[in-house]
Amino acid sequence: MPSIQLRSATVDFPIYNARTRSLRHGLLRRVGGRIQPQGDLVTVNALRDVTLSLHAGDRLAILGGNGAGKSTLLRVFAGSYEPSSGTADINGSVSSLLDITLGMDFELTGEENILLRGAFVGMSRQEVKQRIPEIAEFSELGEYLHLPVRTYSSGMMLRLAFAISTARAPDILLLDEMIGVGDRAFITKTSKRLEKLMDTASILALASHDTATLSRYCNRAVLLQEGSIVMEGSLATVFKAYEATSPSDNLRQPS
Repeated sequence: MPSIQLRSATVDFPIYNARTRSLRHGLLRRVGGRIQPQGDLVTVNALRDVTLSLHAGDRLAILGGNGAGKSTLLRVFAGSYEPSSGTADINGSVSSLLDITLGMDFELTGEENILLRGAFVGMSRQEVKQRIPEIAEFSELGEYLHLPVRTYSSGMMLRLAFAISTARAPDILLLDEMIGVGDRAFITKTSKRLEKLMDTASILALASHDTATLSRYCNRAVLLQEGSIVMEGSLATVFKAYEATSPSDNLRQPS
């Protein structure tokens, strides 16, 4: 059965020769958590001592201000980040819509990138080849699939990346905010596909600031602050705690 089990999972990023204030703040904005300066060494505590279990039927809402560690937690779920200490056991196929263009080569054609990105998300070469017609149809790129991706607009590249990343239904679906790609008609198309994936996934983890969206799709919640889970429970309980924090906390930038 699909499951996610984190036991005292901590993710630290040691950064050497990071003396400047702007660099330290840039790191914190990117990975979240808390900064621990020690001379020339800066350690970003992106996640701290997180213990969490997810099983079939769980739809987890992940809340927290900017830099709280939401994206880092999702990347641990995806297997992109290994805990510096503690453990993360992930069972089941995972689809992570966090960095959907990761692994694409701008010098290769769209069709070649389907093979490349498909392998990156865990599909066999045979499976990717079987899915090329479906991916091509969904992306609506036509003859552009035979051209290098560097000739694409950003919207065209995102269409292709989304079509590849959502080509098969996973056991575990990870989302950092809801994704809208392309024009209004294509956004409607992507929304329908996401709805289907969320319905069929055994486990869903969705990070968002939008409690209305989280209420629609999730059945439990966690609240993160500085890389730690400070509350876990029902949507109503965690939403109340989240909304009780000041707007400046939820939109916090490192100072």
